[in-house]
Formats: sequence, structure tokens, C-alpha cells
Amino acid sequence: MMSPADLKQKTIAVLQGGMSAEREVSLRTGAAAASALMARGYRIVSIDADRDLPRRLIDEKIDIAFICLHGRNGEDGRVQGLLELLQIPYTGSGVLASSLMIDKVATKEALLYHRFVTPDFRVIRRGESVEAFVATVVNGPKVVKPSREGSTIGISVAHNQDALRAGLEQAMALDRTVVVEEFVDGAELTVSVLNGRALPIIQIVPRGGFYDYRAKYTAGQTEYLLPAPIADDLTSEIQSVSEQIYRALGCRGAVRVDYMLKEQSFYCLEVNTIPGMTETSLLPKAAQAAGLTFGDLVEQILLDADLDK
Repeated sequence: MMSPADLKQKTIAVLQGGMSAEREVSLRTGAAAASALMARGYRIVSIDADRDLPRRLIDEKIDIAFICLHGRNGEDGRVQGLLELLQIPYTGSGVLASSLMIDKVATKEALLYHRFVTPDFRVIRRGESVEAFVATVVNGPKVVKPSREGSTIGISVAHNQDALRAGLEQAMALDRTVVVEEFVDGAELTVSVLNGRALPIIQIVPRGGFYDYRAKYTAGQTEYLLPAPIADDLTSEIQSVSEQIYRALGCRGAVRVDYMLKEQSFYCLEVNTIPGMTETSLLPKAAQAAGLTFGDLVEQILLDADLDK
């Protein structure tokens, strides 16, 4: 791990924007991180990570990459692999963990392998019969998710077969693989883990009842209870499990682990390897509750930059 003094002699690229459906959120995350790092004296170059990224990294003589990309072509191991080839240390999880956790099916299978609890689910792939699939689904609400999208893009809750068909069609337009998950009626929790340590738990209470893209990124659309109003022993257990998931799945830097809590049982939904850092994002809120300023947060992420993860 390099010291702040060493890193201030380096040229650091904040990689943002990109080509995914989460481009706008990434631009906001990148702008916030770049501003905070420049305020601390780091030499920052902001790069919109499109198809000329390899040339930009070489031409700008980049020493370190601070990755603020969300979704495909940034959070999925592809950019991490490029940086490994170019021998440019980077923030966050490595190639394998990034590739694994962008894929909700692979993540859930890994969670089950390590004996972590996740809601029951089924998978349908593009080209398979939607009608045949719907006919075999047991009644009850289901959550329909594209396997490799973030920010709740393409996600819907289906309470009947017609809604399930519509949700499948919407999700399949975005991804060839779709997860159909049992709906857990409970409290939505998120745990940020920074360099292996769980931060205070946040309970998410969206005004519209569903934490969709609008609720996530529109100020005032969601109430955040911090710390989450749950018993101390349950809080400690969920934080401990989050740290175990972080280690078991090979994470680095900052990640966010999302849960549904029903009575005393909690179910891991997914793991986000590059959490957002906008004005409404959850990771900065949790860091602040742990006594870290936004500048502290981004600097701690930067100090963990490395290769061969």
C-alpha cells in the first residue's frame, strides 16, 4: 500500500462515464471523487471511459486508476483486465470478483456455495419459452431482474402472471439472462464494507414503496434510517456476515451488500463492487456515520489501489 505522499507524486485517472446504462450516475460519482481527491492535493485526470480508453491511459501517462464506473464495461472485470495488462494499479475489486458480482446469477450461486442465505430464485435465458416458464411459476410476488444490470435498471415486481410476462420481456431486452426471485416482504438494508470493515447499517424506506432508479437518484424520494433501527445483536450479526461475504467473494476496496430483513432472518440480494458516490448514495452516508468525511472515504479507497488482486 502506497502512502498519500507517494501517491501525490503520481498521475491518477478517475475513470467515469463509460458506455453502460448507468453512465449518468457514473459521471456524478466520478466528479465527486475527482473533486475530493484534488482538494487533498492529488494530481487528477478525469477520463470518460469510452472506446479510446487504452489510448488515453497511455497518452496521459496514467500511474493509478480510480474506477468510478458502474455497470457493464467498467464494473464487470473488463476495465480491470485492461488495467492489469497495462500494469496500472487500480481501486476496487479485481477481475474475478468484479466479473462474478456483476452477474446476479453467479453471485447468488457463490453465496449459496459459501452457505450464505439468499432468496430462492429461478433463471430464464433469452430464447427459452416465456409462456412455458410462466406456467411453472408458483403463485406469489416475484422480483424480475436482468442478471447484469445495476441501479435497479430493468427490475420489476410481478404480482400476477401478466405482470411476470411483462417483466420478463422488459428484462430480456436488457440481458440474455434473467433472474426471477422470491419477493421478501420486509425491511431493505444495505451494509457498506470499506477495506474489509463493515460500516453502520442503513435501512432504505422509499416513498413509493419500491427502491427503483428514481427513488435512488432523486433527492427526497427515499428516507434513509441511519443507523438502521434493529437490535444491536442483529446489527452485529449482519455486519459480521457482510465482512465474511466480502472475504469469501474476494472483494477489495469499498463494496455494498444489500439485504432484505424479515423478522429475524436476513437474505443477501447482491453485492455491488463499485457503489455510487453521488449526493444521494449510500456508501458516503454510511462512511459519515462512521466518522469519515467524503475526502477520507475516497482517500482510503485510493490507498488500497493495487494489481494482481
